[in-house]
Amino acid sequence: MVHSTSDERAVHLSREAIELVDAGHREAASRNLREALSLAPENPTVRDAFLKIQEEEENSHHLLDLCRRYASRKDEEAGKDAALYLRTDGLKPPEGVALECAKLLLMQRAHVLSSLQDEILSGLVRQNVSVRQYFSDQLQVSVTTFFDEIYDRGDNAAVCLDTVVLDHAVWPSEDTRLHCERELFQLFVAKLMESGHDQDGRSLKGIARLLAVDVIKLEDLVDDEGLDVILSSLDNRLPFELRSQATLATVKYLEASGETGEKRFSKLISAKTTKGRFDDLIVAFSATAAVFPVVPEVAASLFLSEGFIPSLAPVTTRDAKRRKIEIAVLELLNAACINKACRETISKDLSDWLSHTLTNGNDQSSELAAVILAKIQTSAKNGVEANGKTQGEESKVAELVDRFKGLMSKHKGETIPNVIEGLAYSSVKPSVKEQLAKDSSFLHDLISTMQQNSTDSSVLYGGLMVIVNLTQFLPNLSEEQKKVSQLKLYAEASPNARTGPNPLESDQHVMARCNAVVAAGIMPLLVDCGKTALPSVQGLISKILLSLSRDQKLRGILAQKGAVKLLLHIATPRQGSSGSISNESMQNGSHALARILISVNPSHVFPSSGFSQITSAVRPLTSLLKSPETSTLSAEQPRDLLPVFESLLALTNLASYPDETVADAIVRQSWPVVEDLLLSNTTAIQRAACELVCNLMTCESGIVKFADGSKRAAQRLHILLALTDADDVATRRAAGGGLAMLTEFDAVIAGVLDRPRGVQLLLGLCQEDDEGLVHRGVACVRNMTSVASGDIGRRAREAVKNSGGVDKLTSVLKKSSNPAILQTGVEALKPLVE
Repeated sequence: MVHSTSDERAVHLSREAIELVDAGHREAASRNLREALSLAPENPTVRDAFLKIQEEEENSHHLLDLCRRYASRKDEEAGKDAALYLRTDGLKPPEGVALECAKLLLMQRAHVLSSLQDEILSGLVRQNVSVRQYFSDQLQVSVTTFFDEIYDRGDNAAVCLDTVVLDHAVWPSEDTRLHCERELFQLFVAKLMESGHDQDGRSLKGIARLLAVDVIKLEDLVDDEGLDVILSSLDNRLPFELRSQATLATVKYLEASGETGEKRFSKLISAKTTKGRFDDLIVAFSATAAVFPVVPEVAASLFLSEGFIPSLAPVTTRDAKRRKIEIAVLELLNAACINKACRETISKDLSDWLSHTLTNGNDQSSELAAVILAKIQTSAKNGVEANGKTQGEESKVAELVDRFKGLMSKHKGETIPNVIEGLAYSSVKPSVKEQLAKDSSFLHDLISTMQQNSTDSSVLYGGLMVIVNLTQFLPNLSEEQKKVSQLKLYAEASPNARTGPNPLESDQHVMARCNAVVAAGIMPLLVDCGKTALPSVQGLISKILLSLSRDQKLRGILAQKGAVKLLLHIATPRQGSSGSISNESMQNGSHALARILISVNPSHVFPSSGFSQITSAVRPLTSLLKSPETSTLSAEQPRDLLPVFESLLALTNLASYPDETVADAIVRQSWPVVEDLLLSNTTAIQRAACELVCNLMTCESGIVKFADGSKRAAQRLHILLALTDADDVATRRAAGGGLAMLTEFDAVIAGVLDRPRGVQLLLGLCQEDDEGLVHRGVACVRNMTSVASGDIGRRAREAVKNSGGVDKLTSVLKKSSNPAILQTGVEALKPLVE
């Protein structure tokens, strides 16, 4: 029998593959071709077959077939399938197929094809560099011609031109790319200027994206006319999506253009208010409101300029035509409340009109008026408003809060953001905090509303801000800080300088409010909110949990409801997300975690398998022990040691976990700072550090710190011995406990013998009145006399004898009736008297 060579077999398979393709059996053809390539990859016949089949497959690719049917036969179902293919994860057409599909669509005039062409073209540009390269080539021929060719095909297709000019890889040089980018930007601006052309926001999307990415290279192209047309798109009567694009474009321009852009903006707005026409006034007020949160100084300067407030006069009359600008004015006043001087001006000149609008306006205007009144009334000091007239402020705010609560219970979606904002401002007042916290129905409504509007960041942030206000404790102040605070109140002529903080802000009242919030079911909401990547939301969650965890009775409930896992997420910096969560949020999260882990059994919180591992808590707890940057500390604002103390307690609790790997992790990550804290001047900190060190003596890595025979180990042992003579009984007890475990090792006993007063300090524990100290002392001496071997044992027994150990141990046995002490004392004394 004659066997074919590998080449002969490969050629046969290649020819067979071509025949199978022609017959429509592509899968079988593919198998044959793969085998042929494995046998003879360099054979010319095999390679020719491979190229031919590849070309045929591209020409008959599923996506290409769909685009042919859509473009030539106007088959809408094929178009839908093509769009679905391009947005399906994992499906990406070959570069040649993608380019051919794009050309098929572009061969047809825009008006001939349906809106599906928009999605298909944008998908091809997004996925395939060959299509972006083709677009780049066309733009280099004529930006205007290709822009006109693409613009009418849809929003996404037009904005894809931005994608192309921002992709540096498809351009021969930066100069060519920048030239086309600038021309494209000017064409978008020109389209925007065409009356009525941009109601869909197509041009604004292009402008906003280019400015967002490359504003430094484009801001010089924005002249008065260009900025004016962008500002006109901030009109509050236009759709939100359109205004959001205009806001982004305006903000980016103002950020890049600096003083020049700010002057141009102010000049254009002033010109519109001077004209006094309704449309101009609406645009002026809408634009100023939009930029207030971004450049508040510029907006406030414009708001307070001569003639601006008088331009609001048309809203003081009540005819139907003038009502059209009422909402624009109210939104402006709402935004202006961010600035103190603006709030005072609003309170002085427009309070009466706002009160009238509150009572007589429609739903939207009256709710906005309520929010503005809440802002100016809750920010007024000492119950005296900016106009100097004493008001019944408490009753007015209470009425507003009742109004907000009523609206909340109705769950009116379109008004919820205003209601939440009003409550967020009102709830800074102690009386309002009590009013809200004692209303369980309101708390349930608030939590339910946030859950139903979890995708609306303004509702979520505002609602969490209300919870923060309800649960916030007054800061812990040192005596020096209290004096400074009181002096400031005297300087401001505040009545609080004499009366002190409001009684409703006492720890007892705040704890009651915290309990009410937890009872209302806040934890499931916080766990859901914790999944968001918004740093601002994470920051509010960490503040809330820090307050809730202050009450020891709530800590177990918080742990059961998922607080530990949530806090670990907040408190642990993640690789690649540096700066996404602020240091303050991580600090608050770590502190709340420490409080919970003080009061719960670690084995109940951290299961033996699954998330989260118990060792994951060590890093955030350790971060609390480290001293902050010295620049943040001062005589007026010394370091707050409460987080340090509570972190030490939490680590001590974790170190008691049966698995030695936990204590080992604490030694590896926390030891240097814990060791420093043993020398703290603050008794509570020193005690807590000593108790932690005592618990760490259950693991080998902790013992080695004192028993490796090094000079550093001897210094550590010296400190621990010295702490047996500290003034604080609990510190002495912790030091004695650590030494009772350490003196089971000869190296430590040798170290004790090397210290001039080492033995005397251990015998000193035996003479204490506290039974716990006595027990630790006799345990240490027992180890010295009974455990130590060889020459170290002999030296230890001699040292104890020479220090009067026999008499002191005998005295212990005579005085104590504790069985444990008696047994240990006999074991310690026996080697000395034999």
